[in-house]
Amino acid sequence: MWRRRTGGARRSPEAAQAELAEPVQPVEPPALTIDALGRKCPIPIIMLAERINQVASGGVVAVLADDPAAFTDVPAWCRLKSHEHVGSYELPQGGWSIHVRRNY
Repeated sequence: MWRRRTGGARRSPEAAQAELAEPVQPVEPPALTIDALGRKCPIPIIMLAERINQVASGGVVAVLADDPAAFTDVPAWCRLKSHEHVGSYELPQGGWSIHVRRNY
């Protein structure tokens, strides 16, 4: 059962992105990069789900996306599918490189 969080003001997506985006560069290079720039959600998640099995267990997949929904939806997909959201890194041209570690 899903419940809405209570206690606190709602934040805009821009405020959440500014708070969660890590300005540092990724430590581990990705084994696979999925270019979903210019595509709206849920396409980046569908592309990730189709291709994550192409890397070995423990490997990192980078999803390049500029849709604000992907910034929150990819980490949520990771929790749902028991994969690890390594981090979200801002791209110089706009958007993010969202890194996911395959756990199984």
